[in-house]
Amino acid sequence: MTVIETTPARTARRPGARAGAPKDLCQSAPAAHPRPEGRDRYTISEVAALTGLTAHTLRWYERIGLMQHIDRSHTGQRRFTNRDLDWLAFVAKLRLTGMPVADMVAYAEMIRAGDHTFEARRELLHRTRHDVVQRIAELQDTLAVLDHKIEFYGDARRVSQKG
Repeated sequence: MTVIETTPARTARRPGARAGAPKDLCQSAPAAHPRPEGRDRYTISEVAALTGLTAHTLRWYERIGLMQHIDRSHTGQRRFTNRDLDWLAFVAKLRLTGMPVADMVAYAEMIRAGDHTFEARRELLHRTRHDVVQRIAELQDTLAVLDHKIEFYGDARRVSQKG
C-alpha cells in the first residue's frame, strides 16, 4: 500500500460524508495485528513494546496532536487500538522520510478536518516524496564514491601482495 491509499469507505460514514467516498487509511501496509478487531485494547506499555517507541513519546504524540485522543479505561489508563497501531506505523514511515514533526501534526489535523483536505494532504505528501527522492539521489552518489574507494583499496591490496 502506498503512503496514501484511497478506497471506498467500508465503515460507518461520518455525518455529511458521501457514500463510497474515498477514505484515507493512513497505514503503510496491511499488518497482522496481535489482537482481532473488537478485542484490540492495548496498554501504553504494550504499544511501546510493539512499536519501539517509549511511553513518553506516545504520550507526547497525543499531547501535540499527532495522535487522536486515545480512549481511556475506567481507571484512566490509555487503551490503544489496532487503528492506533496502524497510524503509528504510518508515522514511523513519515519520520523515516525526515518530515518535520510540525508537518506530521499538520497532516494529522487535516485528516481530522475531513475530506475537503485531500488536496492539501496530497500536496504535503508530494513535497515530502520530492525531498525523499532528492535524498536517495544524494545517497546513491555517496554510495558510488564509497564503491569506488572500496574498489581502489581492493586493487591496491592485490598490487601490494604481488610485489
